[in-house]
Amino acid sequence: MRTHSGDKSFVCSHCEKQFSTLHYLRRHMNVHTSKYNCRECGKSYYDNGGLTRHGRIHSAEKPFECSLCSKRFRWAGQLTVHSRMHSGDKPYNCHVCLKAFMQSGHLSSHMSVHTGDKLHKCSVCDKSFSRSYSLKRHKQRVHSNRRPYYCPYCGKLFKTSADVRKHVRVHTGAKQYSCRHCSEGFVWYRQLKTHLLKSHNEGTWYNCETCQKKFSRKCSHRLHIKRHDVKRYVCIQCPKRFFTASELKSHQLVHSEFRQFCCGLCNTLFKHSSDVKRHFKKCSTVVATCWSFD
Repeated sequence: MRTHSGDKSFVCSHCEKQFSTLHYLRRHMNVHTSKYNCRECGKSYYDNGGLTRHGRIHSAEKPFECSLCSKRFRWAGQLTVHSRMHSGDKPYNCHVCLKAFMQSGHLSSHMSVHTGDKLHKCSVCDKSFSRSYSLKRHKQRVHSNRRPYYCPYCGKLFKTSADVRKHVRVHTGAKQYSCRHCSEGFVWYRQLKTHLLKSHNEGTWYNCETCQKKFSRKCSHRLHIKRHDVKRYVCIQCPKRFFTASELKSHQLVHSEFRQFCCGLCNTLFKHSSDVKRHFKKCSTVVATCWSFD
């Protein structure tokens, strides 16, 4: 009963930390009596196995290898979670809407949809998040100008390592998501989900109740529904109206001289990312032709 009552009557004689059960106190005492200490950070463990596992944090050792894509991991648990991307296994189910997830953390985050709890608030813009990781990522991407991560192929800079890993697939074309029904492979997980739905009838279609059009992705369905609504986003500089805030934001560049997208070959500036992508293809062809004559 003490575990759930909040009563913490078991006190550590070394650091005065309090615990709800004697079992938790005894387990904590290993911190003070441990003979196995990490030489790198000083963290203590009560057995050599724990110290050995911890040591992988400070080294490049990744002993657990995926048999399907050869990706390696430091921990067996990481490999187990990763393997679900190939198998499509989702063992964690929401008891409210029966939606399934690959990781328990994803399920915990999803539950905020039903409870409305967002306990992690951004100190800059007051936006709230259900997970501390989501708050940390938000601060990196929205409130920080630092881009410490770069692509080894093209040198493009990114704010997070996850963004780099996603971007690199554009260069490598690595198809790490495999269909368990056939030999098809995919670069992106969303492509695998669409394939499973269209080719193997596995998954759920999202149907528009107004025009009966169906979609394989929830985000596409959500955007489509707005097309049946009024254009509520109005430009303050002209009478033009839009269905979504992102469309309005993109349009507002028409009234501005700000050009944030730069060609890496000739340094020409553009307002839209799509413009610089089209230009880069032409520019790279011209540069390659010039080099061939050198």
